[in-house]
Amino acid sequence: MIRVMRAVQPTLDQTLAFCAEQPIERVFLEDIARRGLGRFSALEQDGRLIALCHVGANVVPSGVGTASFADATVRGQARMIIGEERAVGELWAEVRGRMPAPRDDRPGQPVYVLAIPPSPGETGLRRATLADLDLLVPACAAAHREEIGIDPMIRDPDGFRWRTRAQIEEGRSWLWLEDGVIRFKAEASAWTPSAVQLQQVWVDPAARNRGDAKRALRDLCRLLLEQVPAVCLFVRPENAPAIRVYEGVGMERSIMYRSLIF
Repeated sequence: MIRVMRAVQPTLDQTLAFCAEQPIERVFLEDIARRGLGRFSALEQDGRLIALCHVGANVVPSGVGTASFADATVRGQARMIIGEERAVGELWAEVRGRMPAPRDDRPGQPVYVLAIPPSPGETGLRRATLADLDLLVPACAAAHREEIGIDPMIRDPDGFRWRTRAQIEEGRSWLWLEDGVIRFKAEASAWTPSAVQLQQVWVDPAARNRGDAKRALRDLCRLLLEQVPAVCLFVRPENAPAIRVYEGVGMERSIMYRSLIF
């Protein structure tokens, strides 16, 4: 029997069923689908999705057969292609001759997962409020520069400030502040019933190497694990200090991501 694959515009039910098969890997796709923010293409076989791709400023492919999303990726002029390493690799092999060379190619980024609450860090971690916005915008921009190598306050200052504000208003931003110094901050890049994915874990350079990040991350994970079964994030493999923090709170490696940054 020949199994026919066909491109489809997925329904929400199809998208959620697909994401439920790999809830950590697909946490971002599920989050934007639930919030009605995603522009999705999909590949269907025998009535179920076998591949899904969000096409926006970031292209996020997942599943088998991601090369089928090549045309949409080229048209979208993405700033980044990011996702599970094999899915990104298959898509990139199809589009690399039709797109600019990436400024950076980051294979082998481990995804870390924690499902068991760590011991308390006993920090002053709290949810950020709009009163913190003017302090958090430059801190988030610094974290973005360190992670991506691009200054968002040069590329899109108004948009970046709006996104930082939105994260605060949505309850997706946390910090530990003492004497005007950010001892720790982090945001949720995705939040589903199955997991929260963290991003931009950052400590003011003046307060680093004191163990604050590990303590505050323990408190943040404890807080989040009261609401979801797992906390996850991904990291560059060469970022040894961050990896020590993540492994130090009990996070374990799972799959690998790959990021292509344009």
